[in-house]
Amino acid sequence: MISSEEIIKELQEGLDSFSLSPKIQNVGKVEKNNDGVIVASGLSQVGMGELVVFEDKTEGFVLNLDEDYVSIILLGKGDNIKEGEIVKRTGRLLSINASEDLLQRIINPLGESLDGKPKIKKGKDMPLEKIAPGVILREPVNEPVKTGIKAIDSMIPIGRGQRELIIGDRGLGKTAIAIDTIINQAIQKKLKPLICIYVAIGQKQSRVAQIIDKLKETDALKFSIVVSANASDPAALQYLAPYAGVAIGEYFLEKGQDVLIVYDDLTKHAWAYRQISLVLKRPAGREAYPGDIFYLHSRLLERAVKLNKKNGGGSITALPIIETQANDVSAYIPTNVISITDGQIYLQENLFHAGIRPAINVGLSVSRVGGSAQTGAMKSISGIMRLELSQYNDLAAFAQFGSELDPATAAQLERGKRTVEILKQSQYQPLPEDLEYLSIWAVSNGALDDVPVEEVLKFEKEYHDYMRRNHKKIMDSLSTGNKPNDQLLRELNQATEEFKKTFKY
Repeated sequence: MISSEEIIKELQEGLDSFSLSPKIQNVGKVEKNNDGVIVASGLSQVGMGELVVFEDKTEGFVLNLDEDYVSIILLGKGDNIKEGEIVKRTGRLLSINASEDLLQRIINPLGESLDGKPKIKKGKDMPLEKIAPGVILREPVNEPVKTGIKAIDSMIPIGRGQRELIIGDRGLGKTAIAIDTIINQAIQKKLKPLICIYVAIGQKQSRVAQIIDKLKETDALKFSIVVSANASDPAALQYLAPYAGVAIGEYFLEKGQDVLIVYDDLTKHAWAYRQISLVLKRPAGREAYPGDIFYLHSRLLERAVKLNKKNGGGSITALPIIETQANDVSAYIPTNVISITDGQIYLQENLFHAGIRPAINVGLSVSRVGGSAQTGAMKSISGIMRLELSQYNDLAAFAQFGSELDPATAAQLERGKRTVEILKQSQYQPLPEDLEYLSIWAVSNGALDDVPVEEVLKFEKEYHDYMRRNHKKIMDSLSTGNKPNDQLLRELNQATEEFKKTFKY
């Protein structure tokens, strides 16, 4: 007598052989074509996120599974798709072709070339959607990502494997910080540059072209990849762009390499997903966003990781950008992304218009990795400067009432003015760490106390040139990143005094 377990097993084997039979295809029929969303019946075996293909070879992916119908988002225009047409499964999940050939290339989220160069050779198919590595595979973030921006490297350090949000209103230099970080990889002589992936979501084509030109000009494009879904592209491509970027990053991560990804910007990504969701008739919640809008960004940013040595030791660092309206960081999308990331760099409009650029509000900006992502040299001076800057901001509020100040408070205010001035930095001019150290050390140790505030940046430039020309040994020691010993500090102090005798203002 055959047991019930054996009967069930035979039935299951029969079902498996039926579904895998090459002679039988699981097909569906187009019921509706509505704003780039196809509603199809049939396709009983299709999976969420699976690619399907229509009769005119247009591809789409499944984003809704209902009892009798599936909703498919088109990856092309699809204007010719009519009701009653056949749609077929492909059995493949959405993926992108990744290889070293992508370096120096500009592609769309489907991996198609946008730069007019030859077609990209076949590499490895990387899934766009993937579960982030678990805690066991990770290790603490302890290596710095050097941005070349004095204010960030000293007070809001970014580590390899971190997710650091750049947030602020439009036109305050959010993208400039991210691009400077990429350019800085090109000027680091002693360090192997990170693989940099710039994901442009819903940006103007002319703006993306300007960024690409700047990366070419500074020789930073040779280790960079640009994934672009412009404002004129369908919402589906804008939705897929950041996932394509991180999928390419995971290809290099598997090879044990360090990757930096810039998502510019996730506000427009949320808009694209809202647009798709409303067409799919998903219930709208706060600010008309669907209920799973938090999951949209959390599953993306959780893929930023620092793997342990046993698993290759690679890392993916994420720099998501969020655009606020009138400094409102308490809006829905900003608060969502703030809660997912490991800190934020907050840019403020009043600082920008006061000429403090980058316009970073040091009081509201934070890095939850902190000193773990700093070299010994930078850690030894950053704490003093942050404290002095904080005290200056408090004192400046009182000083504006015009009350008389004692000499110690007046001196502290003057030091604070010079600290604010030394942290100013022009766009596209990142500094190597040895020069950053010189600037911060000089202001913290009083070397600038007798220099007029308006001459501080001139002093800095000439000081850097002087030290590079005449004190190569000191500069080589500082560029190692090790904490300077007493002997080196004495030599640095002496060299600074010599320079000040020659500086004219």
